[in-house]
Amino acid sequence: MITGGAGFIGSHVVRLFVKKYPDYKIINVDKLTYAGNLGNLKDIENLPNYKFIKADIVDLEDMRKIIRDEKIDGIIHLAAESHVDRSIKDPFTFAKTNIMGTLSLLQAAKEYWESLPEKFEGKLFYHISTDEVYGALEITAPEGVEPPFTTEASSSDHLAYGTEFFVETTKYDPHSPYSASKASSDHFVRAYHDTYGMPTIVTNCSNNYGPYQFPEKLIPLFINNILQGRALPVYGKGENVRDWLFVEDHARAIDTIFHKGKTGDTYNIGGFNEWRNIDLIKVLIKTVDKLSGKPEGSSENLITYVTDRPGHDMRYAIDSRKLQKELGWEPSLQFEEGIEKTVKWYLENKDWVDNVTSGDYEKYYDKMYKNR
Repeated sequence: MITGGAGFIGSHVVRLFVKKYPDYKIINVDKLTYAGNLGNLKDIENLPNYKFIKADIVDLEDMRKIIRDEKIDGIIHLAAESHVDRSIKDPFTFAKTNIMGTLSLLQAAKEYWESLPEKFEGKLFYHISTDEVYGALEITAPEGVEPPFTTEASSSDHLAYGTEFFVETTKYDPHSPYSASKASSDHFVRAYHDTYGMPTIVTNCSNNYGPYQFPEKLIPLFINNILQGRALPVYGKGENVRDWLFVEDHARAIDTIFHKGKTGDTYNIGGFNEWRNIDLIKVLIKTVDKLSGKPEGSSENLITYVTDRPGHDMRYAIDSRKLQKELGWEPSLQFEEGIEKTVKWYLENKDWVDNVTSGDYEKYYDKMYKNR
C-alpha cells in the first residue's frame, strides 16, 4: 500500500514498484486533493499488479477496511499536505492530514497485523518525512573562506554553504506549521515502534524536483512563469539555501530502504546538492531560455523580489552518508543534468501543465468518484 501515490513523489514510487516488482500487488491510496492527479500514472494504470483506491487516510474505518481487505503487509506512507505557504494560512488542515492521518494508518495496520498468526513478521510501516523537521542551519564558512566550499560531508562536485549538516540524530526544531505537523507524525511512528513493537522506518529527505510536480512549488512554478513571461517572485534576497534531489533518485532510495533498511531506524536522503535560491533560479532561467529558443538569461528581468515569508529557514543540508555507506544508495544525476531533464519534460508535456493549472482534472475526479 502506497499512500499519496497520485502525488508528485508518490507517483514516481508507485511507477517504480509496479514496473520493477510484477509479483507485488501495489495498492495506491489517495484522496485526490488538488495535488493528487491520476494523470501522473496513465502509463501503468491498466497493469495487472496495480490498483487505485480513492480514500482519505484520516478515515480510520476506511483504512481498517482497505488494509484488511487487501491483506496489506507493507505500507509506504507518502500522503501529506506539504506546501509551507499553505500551512501558514491553514495549519488545521495540515495537522488533520499529517498527524491524524498517520495515526489512523498506524492504528489500522497495528490492529490487522496483530490479528495474524505471524503478527508483525514480514511487515513494514515506512514513513516518509522531510528535512524541515530539523529546523534550520546557518550559512557559515571557515575563516577566510567564502561559501560554497568543500567539507568532509561534500566533495568538489557537491559544495556546501556551511559546516553543519542534518544527520539522523539531529534534534527536531520545526519552524512552520507544515514541519511541526510532520515532526509530530514522525514521533507517532517511532512511538508505535517503541510501544507496540511495530516494524517501522522513517526517512527524512531534502527538496525534490522533477516531472509531475504540482506548479505551486518553486521549480515547476518558475518554469511555467518563464514560459508565460510572468514575474518570478523571490522571497527576501534569494539567499536561502536548499539541498535538491531529483525525484527519481528519491524513489530509488525509498526502494532500497524498503527492502534493505533496518526496522526501527532512520535514514536521511539528500544529494549533497546545495543551492542558494537566487542561483538556482538563474540556472533555471538559463535552461528554460535555451530550450525554448530564447537568448540565454534574457528572462532574468522577470525576477521580482518580494517580502520574505514568516519563519523562512535559512539553510537545509542533509548528510546522507549513512544511507550511502550502509545500503549503497547514491544520487545518479548532477543538478544541471536533472534540471535540463526536468525542463524538457515540462516543455514536452504542456497539456499536463495546462490541465493541472486549470483545475479541470479535479472536476473530472470529483465526478468520477462522487458516489464513493
